[in-house]
Amino acid sequence: MSPPQEEPCTTTIQPLATLSPPSSSRVWQSTPHPTLPIIATACSDRTVRVYSLTSFTLLHSITGGHKRSIRAVSWKPGVTGQSVLATGSFDASVGIWRRAEGGGQEEDYTHRRRGDGDEEEEDDEDDYQFSCILDGHESEIKSLSWSPSGQYLATCSRDKSVWVWEELEDDNFETIAVLQEHEGDVKCVAWHSEEDLLASASYDDTVRLYREDADDWVQVAMIDGHKKTVWWVEFEGSGMPMRDFRAEREGISEEQKGYVELMERSGPRLATASDDCTVRIWRRKPREGAAPSNSGMPSIIRSVAIDEDWYLDAILPQRHERAVYSVSWSRKSGMIVSAGSDGKIVVYKERWKSAVPNGVKAEDGTENPEAMQGVEDSALTEWVVVAEMYSAHDVFEINHVCWAMRSDKGRRSEDEEVIVTTGDDGEVKVWVLEKSS
Repeated sequence: MSPPQEEPCTTTIQPLATLSPPSSSRVWQSTPHPTLPIIATACSDRTVRVYSLTSFTLLHSITGGHKRSIRAVSWKPGVTGQSVLATGSFDASVGIWRRAEGGGQEEDYTHRRRGDGDEEEEDDEDDYQFSCILDGHESEIKSLSWSPSGQYLATCSRDKSVWVWEELEDDNFETIAVLQEHEGDVKCVAWHSEEDLLASASYDDTVRLYREDADDWVQVAMIDGHKKTVWWVEFEGSGMPMRDFRAEREGISEEQKGYVELMERSGPRLATASDDCTVRIWRRKPREGAAPSNSGMPSIIRSVAIDEDWYLDAILPQRHERAVYSVSWSRKSGMIVSAGSDGKIVVYKERWKSAVPNGVKAEDGTENPEAMQGVEDSALTEWVVVAEMYSAHDVFEINHVCWAMRSDKGRRSEDEEVIVTTGDDGEVKVWVLEKSS
């Protein structure tokens, strides 16, 4: 498929910092805290490193609990008075860690270790405490994610299964679902940003979606558009302000207004990244007059009623030459960033098209019917590349990329974001977007 013609990139990706000290071994994933200016990194040396996004220095090194590499980390949202972190390991277990919030959160971890013995004892109490371990998977954990409400924790594994856990009270978890729809390793799990809908991506080239129905979790949709392993899946962020093209109600056509209404009814979209070198966007087809799941109808009928139809909304311009391991959807700007095996960072932005698709004309006036192949005809927007960075971690692969709020002294606005990349070189790097002159 030929890439669409695009305008030259008007933004550059510039290095801001490398979190210090780096890990001496491969790092898999870095996850920003939902409210605090800190980020947790999963490391191959069986540790989780918590860094400050204000000073870019190490605050805590979490050790113990796991016998093998830590593959994934996820902060529990909506918790007051403490930070709760879930960790997934190659030892097939999930760890839960807790730390009381308070003073010292931004103090440099390495400096706090230079006092006398009494200070070190106080520091131990201030560290993250291992609370409990969740066992059940038969092979290594590849990904885990808390639901937006914090009620559920989803985990997935090389054993081809997805588990859903519910925390009844502190350190008391119950397994409420073991989902075995995939035919290969399950690489990633992610929750819908506004409801209890779970997505999983797999080595079997598919994405599956699940929700609860009549006290049982069931598959409600399957997406099979990718040609190779799907490494990552992520929903459009909750609480995200309307992007410019959606907010501009004045001066747009009736067709565009109808398109905005369609987007609002279908809800947050889904981004996927694959070994086939593509990033794709999927949208749920709204159903008119569908019976609600709590209608009191027999479960055999309700199960049909909750099935969902997801279709391909867009294929982002293909700039990656090897597997795309991770994508992140900004909650502030609506932009998407991707990274992967080729060590490249790519940032994409959505904009209106100048004409209705069907392979007629792109915004720059060029004809490109192949670019729309497989994409829903109703799409009135297109994605363009606005920034690229080659060899971001030298010759090493980038395992994970995400957006985070900028918190250092150089922050230019309250809404400014940074890009955080995590690589095989053991480094976690922070980047900023700069407008080209």
